[in-house]
Amino acid sequence: MSDFIIAAAQITCLAGNIEVNINRHVQAIALAASHRVNLLIFPELSLTGYEPDLARKLGLTLQDSRLETLRNLAKNHEMTIVVGAPLCCNDGDALYIGAVVFAPDGTLYSYTKQHLHDSEEDFFTAGQGGPQLNVSGKVLGLAICADIGFASHPQFAAEHGAEIYAAGVLVSEPSYLRESEMMRNYAEKHRMTVVMANHCAPTGGWVPAGKSAIWSEQGHVIAVAPANQDAITLARQTQNGWQGQVELLSYQGT
Repeated sequence: MSDFIIAAAQITCLAGNIEVNINRHVQAIALAASHRVNLLIFPELSLTGYEPDLARKLGLTLQDSRLETLRNLAKNHEMTIVVGAPLCCNDGDALYIGAVVFAPDGTLYSYTKQHLHDSEEDFFTAGQGGPQLNVSGKVLGLAICADIGFASHPQFAAEHGAEIYAAGVLVSEPSYLRESEMMRNYAEKHRMTVVMANHCAPTGGWVPAGKSAIWSEQGHVIAVAPANQDAITLARQTQNGWQGQVELLSYQGT
């Protein structure tokens, strides 16, 4: 039986520059692929940076041709990749804080943030969540930032079979201790592996805490990234339990 490997990527996002940010995603994916990662999670709005006032003009659909690079990498590396982006409806004006899921078979899925901060309501519509997904035989439930502040959210995921609960977030230092403790509690209470992928550089006027982390289903920290360095946090599930590792990222050409 092969190991199952999860990773959380924390990257520096360039405000509103999807091309540069995709390039940084590509390099993070390459590092993850070198570790044979099965599931890679990026932070909230990672393709654009957390820039609500720019989101309307940056909004994507799943049919956007710029996503094709990431779709191909998911297929080539047999990796499920989850990135953050503002998502538009094909048939309306609603704009969501979303996650795009690239499955290894080439299928794209979306998750839309269900719980908005007050400051986000001027720019975005509350979403409807998304499907539970199968990742190498394990059930994945997704979340985006404020979703994790509602205990009913991970509970719903667990009741529907989730073995992994993964959130792309933007968490600042004053909130990090409280929110990381919530995630630890969710892992222990619901017996799920829990993943938090955070930003590590200023974005949208916020100074994130970094420290992307993964917790075991017993609530133990498997690995945690530094506060202010681009990195991937890795958790490898072996026959002997979980093993953690952090790999720092450096970019070429961006």
